[in-house]
Amino acid sequence: MELKVTPWSGETLPTEEELRELLTAQELNIYRWSDGPDSVYPGHTHGYHKILYVVDGSIKFDLPTLHETINLSAGSRLDLPNGTRHSAVVGPDGVVCLESHIY
Repeated sequence: MELKVTPWSGETLPTEEELRELLTAQELNIYRWSDGPDSVYPGHTHGYHKILYVVDGSIKFDLPTLHETINLSAGSRLDLPNGTRHSAVVGPDGVVCLESHIY
């Protein structure tokens, strides 16, 4: 699986229920999490492929080994491959996300 960012292309922002349905259609377990403004997640990796949808707010991912910065807002999807080093900073309004893992 490869790194992929998919911005929301609908005319209106999706609801949490619509984003849940997209993940459920892929038969994935869904985890909901949120964090306050400017929260920081230091650099780390995961032993699974992460799929993340932003429900509300924003979050910035830094991928130092790929020399990339990814800004996600409501409706955006991030596919983050297993082992990809990243850190993240939550935006000024906080963030709510739906996340699934593929092992």
